Amino acid sequence: MQLAELVGLRPVPCAGLLVTLTRRCPLRCAHCSTTSTMSAEEQPAGALLRFARTFTANDRPDVVMLTGGEPLLLPGLVSALAGTVRAAGARSALLSGMFFARGGRVPGRIRAAISAVDHFSASLDTFHEREISRAEVFGAVRKVLDSGVPASFHLTGSGPDDPYLADVTADIRRTFGDQVPMLVNEVRAVGRAAGWAAAGAMPTAAGPGVLPCAMAAWPVVAFDGTVVACCNQDVVDRRPVPAHLRLGHVASDDWAAIRARALGSPVLRMIRTTGPGHLYARYGTEPKVPEHHCTACRRLGERPALSEAVARAGAGPVGELLDREASRLQAQAGPVALVRRWGCAPYAPLVALPAPVPVPDDAR
Repeated sequence: MQLAELVGLRPVPCAGLLVTLTRRCPLRCAHCSTTSTMSAEEQPAGALLRFARTFTANDRPDVVMLTGGEPLLLPGLVSALAGTVRAAGARSALLSGMFFARGGRVPGRIRAAISAVDHFSASLDTFHEREISRAEVFGAVRKVLDSGVPASFHLTGSGPDDPYLADVTADIRRTFGDQVPMLVNEVRAVGRAAGWAAAGAMPTAAGPGVLPCAMAAWPVVAFDGTVVACCNQDVVDRRPVPAHLRLGHVASDDWAAIRARALGSPVLRMIRTTGPGHLYARYGTEPKVPEHHCTACRRLGERPALSEAVARAGAGPVGELLDREASRLQAQAGPVALVRRWGCAPYAPLVALPAPVPVPDDAR
């Protein structure tokens, strides 16, 4: 499974499931959105495996993305989950901070876990490089590729003009001959970065225009087993979860129930179809819209009249049709268009490697 296919599924409701295996991590990266530590929370493996066993050949996500914290602190669980979802016809992908790359040797259990998934992504940025060298990360990714598992890099920088991004993307292309795609993002003011990252490096500001929200398409299993409707870190971490964004819990619900709630919620349909800014502008009564796209979404439930109007608009066959059409148009636009909006726009074409793509002038 290549990165472009994985990202291309992102706007499709319930085509994927994001699973936080743990919030534990041996690294202390200054930009960590989850503020992970080695003493952070870790949910019981049994509940995750039970939930994964509720997938069937006719009712399952297309891909399960395993993340953390550091998911490879639990290599046995990674292997077990990858095998379980594959038995139902789903594929798996994994994102790692590469702690294991120190010294150039990939331990056997971690190597087995990586071999069990269908796509492997390595996080790399100036913060990770303070703890794991670029050369060590490149060496580990080369071993992954040699084992036959498709690999990619998830890169993070301060913005389009960050010289680090120009340097590292060019280095990856030289080293791997354009065979390894890259998803390039910008540091967000969340987690450890909340006190220093630019507040402007946030998702698209709310406004009256129609801006479909692909980030509300895939359910997310949070660190405590709660299943939420989007991957915004404030939604994943804060309790209680806004009612319109809570889908259930892996200890008490199965995939069929989670999928039915995600697809059947009129409010979520409208968030995915138009984005929250348009909903405030069309159905709200207050002149001021919350500043950011994600803030507007989280606060939707604080305005009962607005929530009720949105629910009416998204109900029934018309709401279902709007949801499907918004998903179809975004998927048709492709992964590069999606990353231009949600990631670091000038580097968006790198998600489509190994096809020839243009790159920003300062990255040549």
